[in-house]
Amino acid sequence: MTLSTELWLGAAILALLGVLIGRSGGRRARFKTLRWLFGLVCIVFALTLGVAGLLLKQYVWLIEDVPVASLQLRQLGTQDFEATLRAGDAEPKVLDLRGDEWQLDARVLRWRLPAVLAGVPPVYQLERLSGRYGDPKQELTSPRTVHDLRPAWDFWTIKQKYLAQLPIADAHWGSAAYLPMLDGASYTVFINPRGGLVAKPADDKTEALLRAAGW
Repeated sequence: MTLSTELWLGAAILALLGVLIGRSGGRRARFKTLRWLFGLVCIVFALTLGVAGLLLKQYVWLIEDVPVASLQLRQLGTQDFEATLRAGDAEPKVLDLRGDEWQLDARVLRWRLPAVLAGVPPVYQLERLSGRYGDPKQELTSPRTVHDLRPAWDFWTIKQKYLAQLPIADAHWGSAAYLPMLDGASYTVFINPRGGLVAKPADDKTEALLRAAGW
């Protein structure tokens, strides 16, 4: 079950509880008002969980080392590659990358109190895929290609803009994974619970290409 699914399930339960409490029996005015107030609070929390589920839709629970993406490369020209990125259940993305190496970044959210005391694991989201040059001097002068992998509505962006003062979560970039761009190479990218990204060749052909390239 994904993080968003769990939040939406909790929202549905709270909303139902709020409606049932608000419509429960009893005619005394004081108790009726308290019931409606308690029911309203449940519904407000339900709406909050529902919105959080929407904003965290692209985030995934981070409990153990898991594969997060695969990347296949096809060379189009000198330092020019076509990359096919597959991440989770999303549709494959075909992206142009320039340079000698590809780099994938992810953001990891670590929750603060009280969620951390409840044992809620961190979550991650892929942030960007970019091309980089092996020569730092060329990095400064040659065309750069950076592709934003975030959704239009992102939890961290909303949190930083509107909820920066609330102690909800901390975030840091996972250690970027990068390997050379080679014609016909295929890679698998893993992430561990500490937020570290690790890229590995996906097949024997890619291993042979890496050895031939001196990696």
